[in-house]
Amino acid sequence: MHAHNDLALTEPLSPRRERWLLLALAGIQFTHTLDFMIMMPLGPQFRALFGITDAQFGVLVSAYTLAAGASGLLASAYVDRFGRRNLLLAMYGLFGLATLACGLAPGYLALMAARIAAGAFGGVLSALIQTIVAEVVPFERRGRAMAVVMTSFSVATVAGVPLGLWMAARFSWHAPFFAIAGLSLLLGAMAAATLPALRAHLDTPAQPLARMLRELVADANHQRAFALSALMMCGSFTVIPYITLYMQGNAGLRPDQIPAIYLCGGIATLVTARLIGRLSDRSGKLRSFRWLVLLATLPTLGVTLSAGLPLPGILVLTTLMFVFSSGRMIPGMALVAAAAQPGQRGAFMTLQSAVQSAAIGLASLIGGQLIHRDASGQLAGYWLAALVGVAASAAAWWLAPRLRLHGTGGKN
Repeated sequence: MHAHNDLALTEPLSPRRERWLLLALAGIQFTHTLDFMIMMPLGPQFRALFGITDAQFGVLVSAYTLAAGASGLLASAYVDRFGRRNLLLAMYGLFGLATLACGLAPGYLALMAARIAAGAFGGVLSALIQTIVAEVVPFERRGRAMAVVMTSFSVATVAGVPLGLWMAARFSWHAPFFAIAGLSLLLGAMAAATLPALRAHLDTPAQPLARMLRELVADANHQRAFALSALMMCGSFTVIPYITLYMQGNAGLRPDQIPAIYLCGGIATLVTARLIGRLSDRSGKLRSFRWLVLLATLPTLGVTLSAGLPLPGILVLTTLMFVFSSGRMIPGMALVAAAAQPGQRGAFMTLQSAVQSAAIGLASLIGGQLIHRDASGQLAGYWLAALVGVAASAAAWWLAPRLRLHGTGGKN
Protein backbone atom coordinates (compact mmCIF):
# COMPACT_ATOMS: atom_id res chain seq x y z
CA MET A 1 0.00 0.00 0.00
CA HIS A 2 2.83 2.40 0.81
CA ALA A 3 4.10 4.47 -2.06
CA HIS A 4 7.44 6.06 -2.75
CA ASN A 5 6.30 9.62 -2.12
CA ASP A 6 9.13 11.19 -4.13
CA LEU A 7 8.02 9.38 -7.28
CA ALA A 8 7.62 11.47 -10.39
CA LEU A 9 5.35 9.49 -12.68
CA THR A 10 7.60 8.69 -15.62
CA GLU A 11 6.17 5.21 -16.30
CA PRO A 12 2.77 3.56 -15.82
CA LEU A 13 1.81 2.48 -12.32
CA SER A 14 1.47 -1.19 -11.53
CA PRO A 15 -2.16 -2.41 -11.37
CA ARG A 16 -1.91 -2.76 -7.57
CA ARG A 17 -0.43 0.71 -7.16
CA GLU A 18 -3.03 2.23 -9.46
CA ARG A 19 -5.80 0.53 -7.49
CA TRP A 20 -4.61 1.99 -4.16
CA LEU A 21 -4.22 5.41 -5.75
CA LEU A 22 -7.80 5.35 -7.05
CA LEU A 23 -9.14 4.17 -3.68
CA ALA A 24 -7.34 7.01 -1.89
CA LEU A 25 -8.75 9.55 -4.36
CA ALA A 26 -12.22 8.03 -4.04
CA GLY A 27 -12.03 8.40 -0.25
CA ILE A 28 -11.15 12.07 -0.52
CA GLN A 29 -13.90 12.62 -3.07
CA PHE A 30 -16.33 10.80 -0.76
CA THR A 31 -15.85 13.27 2.10
CA HIS A 32 -15.96 16.26 -0.25
CA THR A 33 -19.16 14.93 -1.87
CA LEU A 34 -20.81 14.04 1.43
CA ASP A 35 -19.98 17.46 2.88
CA PHE A 36 -21.95 19.02 0.02
CA MET A 37 -24.76 16.46 -0.12
CA ILE A 38 -25.57 16.35 3.59
CA MET A 39 -26.86 19.92 3.45
CA MET A 40 -29.72 19.16 1.08
CA PRO A 41 -31.75 16.65 3.14
CA LEU A 42 -31.24 18.82 6.24
CA GLY A 43 -33.22 21.61 4.56
CA PRO A 44 -36.41 21.23 6.65
CA GLN A 45 -34.36 21.28 9.87
CA PHE A 46 -32.50 24.43 8.86
CA ARG A 47 -35.72 26.16 7.79
CA ALA A 48 -37.30 25.48 11.19
CA LEU A 49 -34.15 26.09 13.24
CA PHE A 50 -33.02 29.35 11.61
CA GLY A 51 -36.43 30.60 10.43
CA ILE A 52 -35.28 30.93 6.83
CA THR A 53 -37.13 30.72 3.51
CA ASP A 54 -36.63 28.10 0.79
CA ALA A 55 -34.71 30.68 -1.26
CA GLN A 56 -32.42 31.43 1.73
CA PHE A 57 -31.79 27.72 2.10
CA GLY A 58 -30.92 27.65 -1.61
CA VAL A 59 -28.34 30.36 -0.94
CA LEU A 60 -26.89 28.26 1.90
CA VAL A 61 -26.51 25.31 -0.50
CA SER A 62 -25.15 27.36 -3.38
CA ALA A 63 -22.67 29.30 -1.19
CA TYR A 64 -20.53 26.16 -1.01
CA THR A 65 -20.39 25.60 -4.75
CA LEU A 66 -20.04 29.28 -5.69
CA ALA A 67 -17.08 29.50 -3.30
CA ALA A 68 -15.68 26.34 -4.88
CA GLY A 69 -16.02 27.96 -8.29
CA ALA A 70 -14.26 31.16 -7.20
CA SER A 71 -11.40 29.27 -5.52
CA GLY A 72 -11.01 27.01 -8.52
CA LEU A 73 -10.69 30.06 -10.76
CA LEU A 74 -7.91 31.38 -8.54
CA ALA A 75 -6.31 27.93 -8.21
CA SER A 76 -6.04 27.54 -11.98
CA ALA A 77 -3.29 30.15 -11.78
CA TYR A 78 -1.03 28.14 -9.47
CA VAL A 79 -2.08 24.48 -9.56
CA ASP A 80 0.57 23.49 -12.12
CA ARG A 81 3.34 25.12 -10.06
CA PHE A 82 3.18 22.59 -7.20
CA GLY A 83 3.50 18.83 -6.90
CA ARG A 84 0.06 17.23 -7.09
CA ARG A 85 0.52 15.28 -3.84
CA ASN A 86 1.61 18.21 -1.66
CA LEU A 87 -1.10 20.50 -2.97
CA LEU A 88 -3.80 17.84 -2.54
CA LEU A 89 -2.80 17.15 1.07
CA ALA A 90 -2.65 20.86 1.95
CA MET A 91 -6.08 21.58 0.47
CA TYR A 92 -7.56 18.49 2.13
CA GLY A 93 -6.25 19.50 5.55
CA LEU A 94 -7.80 22.96 5.20
CA PHE A 95 -11.04 21.41 3.97
CA GLY A 96 -11.20 19.25 7.12
CA LEU A 97 -10.75 22.31 9.33
CA ALA A 98 -13.48 24.21 7.48
CA THR A 99 -15.86 21.27 7.85
CA LEU A 100 -15.10 21.20 11.58
CA ALA A 101 -16.02 24.89 11.66
CA CYS A 102 -19.38 23.98 10.05
CA GLY A 103 -20.07 21.64 12.95
CA LEU A 104 -19.13 24.33 15.48
CA ALA A 105 -21.26 27.05 13.83
CA PRO A 106 -23.77 28.55 16.31
CA GLY A 107 -26.16 30.02 13.73
CA TYR A 108 -27.06 30.75 10.11
CA LEU A 109 -24.43 33.41 9.33
CA ALA A 110 -21.61 31.47 11.00
CA LEU A 111 -22.65 28.34 9.12
CA MET A 112 -22.72 30.32 5.87
CA ALA A 113 -19.16 31.54 6.46
CA ALA A 114 -17.94 28.02 7.25
CA ARG A 115 -19.68 26.61 4.17
CA ILE A 116 -17.95 29.21 2.00
CA ALA A 117 -14.57 28.17 3.46
CA ALA A 118 -15.29 24.45 2.99
CA GLY A 119 -16.36 25.07 -0.60
CA ALA A 120 -13.25 27.13 -1.32
CA PHE A 121 -10.95 24.23 -0.41
CA GLY A 122 -13.24 21.45 -1.64
CA GLY A 123 -13.47 22.91 -5.13
CA VAL A 124 -9.71 22.64 -5.60
CA LEU A 125 -9.81 19.02 -4.37
CA SER A 126 -12.20 17.91 -7.11
CA ALA A 127 -10.01 19.43 -9.81
CA LEU A 128 -6.84 17.84 -8.43
CA ILE A 129 -8.47 14.41 -8.24
CA GLN A 130 -9.65 14.59 -11.85
CA THR A 131 -6.24 15.86 -12.96
CA ILE A 132 -4.42 12.99 -11.23
CA VAL A 133 -6.74 10.39 -12.79
CA ALA A 134 -6.22 11.93 -16.23
CA GLU A 135 -2.42 11.88 -15.77
CA VAL A 136 -1.91 8.36 -14.42
CA VAL A 137 -4.58 6.31 -16.20
CA PRO A 138 -4.47 5.72 -20.01
CA PHE A 139 -7.52 6.92 -21.93
CA GLU A 140 -8.62 3.38 -22.84
CA ARG A 141 -9.08 2.60 -19.10
CA ARG A 142 -10.07 6.04 -17.95
CA GLY A 143 -13.82 5.35 -18.00
CA ARG A 144 -13.34 2.60 -15.41
CA ALA A 145 -10.96 4.76 -13.39
CA MET A 146 -13.42 7.68 -13.34
CA ALA A 147 -16.11 5.19 -12.28
CA VAL A 148 -14.03 4.09 -9.27
CA VAL A 149 -13.54 7.68 -8.11
CA MET A 150 -17.13 8.60 -8.83
CA THR A 151 -18.53 5.68 -6.82
CA SER A 152 -17.80 8.09 -3.97
CA PHE A 153 -21.12 9.70 -4.92
CA SER A 154 -22.84 6.35 -4.59
CA VAL A 155 -21.22 5.54 -1.24
CA ALA A 156 -22.09 9.03 0.01
CA THR A 157 -25.74 8.49 -0.90
CA VAL A 158 -26.07 4.87 0.18
CA ALA A 159 -24.18 5.15 3.48
CA GLY A 160 -23.06 8.70 4.18
CA VAL A 161 -26.33 10.63 3.83
CA PRO A 162 -28.58 8.13 5.70
CA LEU A 163 -26.00 7.81 8.49
CA GLY A 164 -25.58 11.58 8.60
CA LEU A 165 -29.35 12.06 8.86
CA TRP A 166 -29.51 9.47 11.64
CA MET A 167 -26.75 11.33 13.51
CA ALA A 168 -28.55 14.64 13.01
CA ALA A 169 -31.79 13.15 14.37
CA ARG A 170 -30.07 11.30 17.25
CA PHE A 171 -27.74 14.09 18.34
CA SER A 172 -28.02 17.36 16.37
CA TRP A 173 -27.36 18.80 12.91
CA HIS A 174 -23.80 19.56 14.04
CA ALA A 175 -22.89 15.86 14.37
CA PRO A 176 -22.54 14.91 10.65
CA PHE A 177 -20.00 17.68 10.13
CA PHE A 178 -17.93 16.51 13.11
CA ALA A 179 -17.96 12.99 11.66
CA ILE A 180 -16.84 14.19 8.20
CA ALA A 181 -14.02 16.22 9.75
CA GLY A 182 -12.83 13.17 11.72
CA LEU A 183 -12.99 10.94 8.65
CA SER A 184 -11.00 13.52 6.68
CA LEU A 185 -8.17 13.19 9.19
CA LEU A 186 -8.01 9.42 8.66
CA LEU A 187 -8.26 9.64 4.87
CA GLY A 188 -5.64 12.37 4.78
CA ALA A 189 -3.21 10.00 6.50
CA MET A 190 -4.07 7.28 3.96
CA ALA A 191 -3.54 9.66 1.06
CA ALA A 192 -0.17 10.73 2.44
CA ALA A 193 0.91 7.09 2.46
CA THR A 194 -0.37 6.16 -1.00
CA LEU A 195 -0.08 9.15 -3.35
CA PRO A 196 3.01 9.62 -5.52
CA ALA A 197 4.47 13.11 -5.77
CA LEU A 198 3.40 13.60 -9.41
CA ARG A 199 5.91 16.37 -10.13
CA ALA A 200 6.71 15.61 -13.79
CA HIS A 201 4.57 18.55 -14.96
CA LEU A 202 6.96 20.91 -13.13
CA ASP A 203 9.59 20.23 -15.80
CA THR A 204 7.56 22.40 -18.16
CA PRO A 205 8.72 26.04 -17.83
CA ALA A 206 6.10 28.17 -16.08
CA GLN A 207 4.46 30.79 -18.26
CA PRO A 208 3.58 34.26 -17.00
CA LEU A 209 0.27 34.00 -15.14
CA ALA A 210 -1.78 36.35 -17.30
CA ARG A 211 -0.54 34.75 -20.50
CA MET A 212 -1.23 31.23 -19.24
CA LEU A 213 -4.82 32.03 -18.24
CA ARG A 214 -5.42 33.92 -21.48
CA GLU A 215 -4.23 30.98 -23.59
CA LEU A 216 -6.22 28.53 -21.46
CA VAL A 217 -9.50 30.39 -21.83
CA ALA A 218 -8.95 31.56 -25.41
CA ASP A 219 -8.76 28.00 -26.73
CA ALA A 220 -12.12 27.37 -28.45
CA ASN A 221 -12.04 23.67 -27.61
CA HIS A 222 -11.49 24.48 -23.94
CA GLN A 223 -14.46 26.85 -24.08
CA ARG A 224 -16.67 24.06 -25.43
CA ALA A 225 -15.44 21.71 -22.68
CA PHE A 226 -16.16 24.29 -19.97
CA ALA A 227 -19.64 24.81 -21.39
CA LEU A 228 -20.31 21.06 -21.48
CA SER A 229 -19.21 20.70 -17.86
CA ALA A 230 -21.50 23.56 -16.77
CA LEU A 231 -24.48 22.17 -18.68
CA MET A 232 -24.06 18.72 -17.12
CA MET A 233 -24.31 20.28 -13.65
CA CYS A 234 -27.28 22.50 -14.52
CA GLY A 235 -29.07 19.40 -15.81
CA SER A 236 -29.37 18.06 -12.26
CA PHE A 237 -28.93 20.79 -9.68
CA THR A 238 -31.99 22.87 -10.42
CA VAL A 239 -33.83 19.85 -8.96
CA ILE A 240 -31.65 17.87 -6.52
CA PRO A 241 -31.26 20.42 -3.66
CA TYR A 242 -35.03 20.66 -3.18
CA ILE A 243 -36.00 16.98 -3.27
CA THR A 244 -36.41 16.70 0.51
CA LEU A 245 -38.48 19.88 0.75
CA TYR A 246 -40.80 18.62 -2.01
CA MET A 247 -41.08 15.06 -0.73
CA GLN A 248 -42.02 16.15 2.79
CA GLY A 249 -44.15 19.14 1.80
CA ASN A 250 -45.95 17.81 -1.29
CA ALA A 251 -45.54 14.04 -1.53
CA GLY A 252 -46.29 13.51 2.16
CA LEU A 253 -43.19 11.52 3.06
CA ARG A 254 -42.22 11.41 6.72
CA PRO A 255 -38.73 12.58 7.73
CA ASP A 256 -37.77 8.98 8.57
CA GLN A 257 -38.65 7.92 5.00
CA ILE A 258 -36.31 10.44 3.33
CA PRO A 259 -33.13 8.36 3.87
CA ALA A 260 -34.74 5.61 1.73
CA ILE A 261 -34.42 7.91 -1.31
CA TYR A 262 -30.66 8.20 -0.82
CA LEU A 263 -30.27 4.57 0.22
CA CYS A 264 -31.97 3.18 -2.90
CA GLY A 265 -30.32 5.72 -5.21
CA GLY A 266 -26.91 5.04 -3.68
CA ILE A 267 -27.15 1.25 -3.90
CA ALA A 268 -28.29 1.47 -7.52
CA THR A 269 -25.52 3.87 -8.56
CA LEU A 270 -22.96 1.82 -6.67
CA VAL A 271 -23.86 -1.14 -8.88
CA THR A 272 -24.35 0.72 -12.15
CA ALA A 273 -21.35 3.11 -12.01
CA ARG A 274 -18.83 0.35 -12.71
CA LEU A 275 -21.06 -1.07 -15.46
CA ILE A 276 -21.40 2.36 -17.06
CA GLY A 277 -17.63 2.87 -16.85
CA ARG A 278 -16.96 -0.41 -18.67
CA LEU A 279 -19.71 0.29 -21.20
CA SER A 280 -18.29 3.73 -22.00
CA ASP A 281 -14.82 2.23 -22.54
CA ARG A 282 -16.23 -0.46 -24.83
CA SER A 283 -18.95 1.43 -26.73
CA GLY A 284 -17.39 4.89 -26.73
CA LYS A 285 -17.61 7.78 -24.27
CA LEU A 286 -19.60 10.02 -26.59
CA ARG A 287 -22.25 7.46 -27.50
CA SER A 288 -22.67 6.41 -23.85
CA PHE A 289 -22.91 10.01 -22.68
CA ARG A 290 -25.63 10.95 -25.16
CA TRP A 291 -27.75 7.90 -24.32
CA LEU A 292 -27.48 8.57 -20.58
CA VAL A 293 -28.49 12.21 -21.08
CA LEU A 294 -31.66 11.06 -22.85
CA LEU A 295 -32.42 8.41 -20.22
CA ALA A 296 -32.10 10.97 -17.38
CA THR A 297 -34.78 13.28 -18.82
CA LEU A 298 -38.00 11.50 -17.82
CA PRO A 299 -37.12 10.62 -14.22
CA THR A 300 -35.84 14.17 -13.62
CA LEU A 301 -39.21 15.57 -14.71
CA GLY A 302 -41.09 12.77 -12.96
CA VAL A 303 -39.54 13.45 -9.56
CA THR A 304 -40.93 17.01 -9.59
CA LEU A 305 -44.46 15.73 -10.38
CA SER A 306 -44.49 12.71 -8.04
CA ALA A 307 -46.90 14.05 -5.40
CA GLY A 308 -49.66 11.46 -4.91
CA LEU A 309 -47.52 8.46 -5.80
CA PRO A 310 -46.95 5.76 -3.19
CA LEU A 311 -43.47 5.49 -1.68
CA PRO A 312 -42.35 2.65 -4.04
CA GLY A 313 -43.23 4.74 -7.10
CA ILE A 314 -41.34 7.73 -5.74
CA LEU A 315 -38.31 5.55 -5.03
CA VAL A 316 -38.32 4.22 -8.60
CA LEU A 317 -38.26 7.76 -10.00
CA THR A 318 -35.62 9.12 -7.64
CA THR A 319 -33.42 6.05 -8.09
CA LEU A 320 -33.54 6.27 -11.89
CA MET A 321 -32.72 9.97 -11.70
CA PHE A 322 -29.67 9.28 -9.50
CA VAL A 323 -28.48 6.42 -11.73
CA PHE A 324 -28.71 8.26 -15.05
CA SER A 325 -27.72 11.73 -13.79
CA SER A 326 -24.60 10.47 -12.04
CA GLY A 327 -23.97 7.88 -14.77
CA ARG A 328 -23.67 10.47 -17.54
CA MET A 329 -20.90 12.16 -15.56
CA ILE A 330 -18.62 9.12 -16.03
CA PRO A 331 -18.23 9.33 -19.83
CA GLY A 332 -18.89 13.07 -19.71
CA MET A 333 -15.90 13.82 -17.49
CA ALA A 334 -13.68 11.47 -19.52
CA LEU A 335 -14.58 13.56 -22.60
CA VAL A 336 -13.97 16.87 -20.82
CA ALA A 337 -10.57 15.75 -19.44
CA ALA A 338 -9.49 14.61 -22.92
CA ALA A 339 -10.35 18.04 -24.37
CA ALA A 340 -7.48 19.67 -22.44
CA GLN A 341 -4.20 20.54 -24.10
CA PRO A 342 -1.80 18.05 -22.42
CA GLY A 343 0.60 20.71 -21.13
CA GLN A 344 -2.23 22.67 -19.52
CA ARG A 345 -4.25 19.81 -18.04
CA GLY A 346 -3.80 20.72 -14.37
CA ALA A 347 -4.83 24.34 -14.88
CA PHE A 348 -7.58 23.28 -17.28
CA MET A 349 -9.11 20.76 -14.85
CA THR A 350 -8.93 23.26 -11.99
CA LEU A 351 -10.66 25.91 -14.06
CA GLN A 352 -13.12 23.28 -15.30
CA SER A 353 -13.94 22.38 -11.70
CA ALA A 354 -14.47 26.07 -10.95
CA VAL A 355 -16.91 26.31 -13.84
CA GLN A 356 -18.63 23.13 -12.65
CA SER A 357 -18.98 24.37 -9.07
CA ALA A 358 -20.23 27.76 -10.18
CA ALA A 359 -22.79 26.04 -12.40
CA ILE A 360 -24.06 23.96 -9.46
CA GLY A 361 -24.40 27.12 -7.38
CA LEU A 362 -26.15 28.99 -10.19
CA ALA A 363 -28.48 26.05 -10.86
CA SER A 364 -29.37 25.86 -7.15
CA LEU A 365 -30.11 29.59 -7.09
CA ILE A 366 -32.25 29.34 -10.23
CA GLY A 367 -34.17 26.41 -8.74
CA GLY A 368 -34.71 28.36 -5.52
CA GLN A 369 -36.10 31.33 -7.44
CA LEU A 370 -38.46 29.24 -9.57
CA ILE A 371 -40.06 27.41 -6.64
CA HIS A 372 -42.30 29.06 -4.06
CA ARG A 373 -44.88 28.18 -1.43
CA ASP A 374 -48.55 28.31 -2.44
CA ALA A 375 -51.46 29.22 -0.19
CA SER A 376 -51.54 25.72 1.30
CA GLY A 377 -47.82 25.82 2.13
CA GLN A 378 -46.83 23.33 -0.56
CA LEU A 379 -43.91 23.75 -2.94
CA ALA A 380 -45.03 25.15 -6.32
CA GLY A 381 -43.07 25.63 -9.54
CA TYR A 382 -40.74 22.69 -8.94
CA TRP A 383 -41.51 21.26 -12.38
CA LEU A 384 -40.29 24.53 -13.94
CA ALA A 385 -36.92 23.96 -12.29
CA ALA A 386 -36.85 20.50 -13.89
CA LEU A 387 -37.62 21.98 -17.32
CA VAL A 388 -34.62 24.30 -17.02
CA GLY A 389 -32.48 21.27 -16.15
CA VAL A 390 -33.78 19.28 -19.10
CA ALA A 391 -33.05 22.21 -21.44
CA ALA A 392 -29.47 22.34 -20.13
CA SER A 393 -29.10 18.58 -20.69
CA ALA A 394 -30.36 18.93 -24.26
CA ALA A 395 -27.71 21.57 -24.90
CA ALA A 396 -25.05 19.21 -23.46
CA TRP A 397 -26.25 16.41 -25.77
CA TRP A 398 -25.79 18.74 -28.75
CA LEU A 399 -22.41 20.11 -27.64
CA ALA A 400 -20.58 16.87 -26.68
CA PRO A 401 -19.69 15.67 -30.23
CA ARG A 402 -18.18 19.08 -30.98
CA LEU A 403 -15.25 18.54 -28.59
CA ARG A 404 -11.81 17.78 -30.02
CA LEU A 405 -10.12 15.09 -27.90
CA HIS A 406 -6.37 14.73 -27.23
CA GLY A 407 -4.43 11.56 -26.51
CA THR A 408 -7.29 9.20 -27.37
CA GLY A 409 -5.81 7.49 -30.42
CA GLY A 410 -8.81 8.65 -32.46
CA LYS A 411 -11.29 7.04 -30.06
CA ASN A 412 -14.20 8.80 -28.41
